[in-house]
Amino acid sequence: MTLSFGRPFLAIPGPSVMPDRVLRAMHRPGPNIYEGELVEMMPALIDDLRAIARTRHNVAIYIANGHGAWEAALSNVLAPGDKVLSLCTGRFGHGWTEMAEPLGVQVQIDDFGMRAPVDPDRVETALQADTYHRIRAVLLTHVDTSTSIKNDVAAVRAAMDAAGHPALLMVDCIASMGCDRFEMDAWGVDVAITASQKGLMVPPGMAFVFFSGRAAQVRKGMARVTRYWDWTDRASPDLFYQYFGGTAPTHHLYGLREALDMITEEGGIEAVWTRHSHLARAIWAAFDCWSTSGPLEMNVADPAHRSCAVTSLRIGAPHGTALRRWTEEKLGVTLGIGLGMQSEDDPNADGFFRLGHMGHLNAPMVMGALSSIQSGLIALHIPHGTGALEAAVQVISDT
Repeated sequence: MTLSFGRPFLAIPGPSVMPDRVLRAMHRPGPNIYEGELVEMMPALIDDLRAIARTRHNVAIYIANGHGAWEAALSNVLAPGDKVLSLCTGRFGHGWTEMAEPLGVQVQIDDFGMRAPVDPDRVETALQADTYHRIRAVLLTHVDTSTSIKNDVAAVRAAMDAAGHPALLMVDCIASMGCDRFEMDAWGVDVAITASQKGLMVPPGMAFVFFSGRAAQVRKGMARVTRYWDWTDRASPDLFYQYFGGTAPTHHLYGLREALDMITEEGGIEAVWTRHSHLARAIWAAFDCWSTSGPLEMNVADPAHRSCAVTSLRIGAPHGTALRRWTEEKLGVTLGIGLGMQSEDDPNADGFFRLGHMGHLNAPMVMGALSSIQSGLIALHIPHGTGALEAAVQVISDT
């Protein structure tokens, strides 16, 4: 028997659930891209994007996914032969590194493993050792989507300042922006990147690079930036099509406009952060209870280092894959795979799963996902502690 008839629930950490309002906003005939409402709405849309990133500086929009944002950011401030310090706390720090290397960038990796955040003291030491300032940028992932580790961006900036190092601070916010608190200007970030399909609640296909005046000055000193990735005209266009390096992603823009309106109606980005934090604590309360007996445990032990957008779970092979398949086939709830968590003992990451809780999310959706997970634990005879759903309800009721 299956109970999956009806609307499926995508509980993966991106692409996230798309609001009906966003889908309806996109369901329209193609617009004029030379004049009219699409052109006229861009200045306010740019201002609202700045508000999400908490910056007064520049934003460039690309028709791309997050990997495109990685390359765009690197291409505007780094030349072949330049060196970066890459701080890795999971799969996506290494992914950004792998994007840099074919561009001729020399990469110094500091790997903090799969369960711990970046240690600012190690960053300070590494930069103090770079006495000739050959390191041009520090690459940091705010939230690693594979491990669910949240790094302290402000502490990394403080370490850079303590070392007296002039490197740019470049931060991947693809999983975090619109979910976890991020303060680009207050935290001294020079370049921040994100994409449309997670906290921004829009289908995949748009990427955003926010950059400070300092980063813009570095771009001016670059001998060559390829035309498509160059952020100069995109951030201050004379013509509408220059925002996008060509034809606009028309229907994505309508969807984004609606999503930004929803954030405003909720009370702004501060209210969105509060909602994500409250629902994340309910989720963690449930996992804490399940973890009291049996193999299940959260990948990140310290709540201060957990993301409010995604939780990565360890449950032992083959339980992770078995649980994911059961909830999807029987209940229509899709959990995230153990992406980037492979090991010699578990080459397919069958011992992991992830729960995405980002973007368009409310308490009933959270409780539905948690109930589905508990149903799977029971059906598959996976040992687990009791009281999880009650613990989550108690957190949710404390409003």
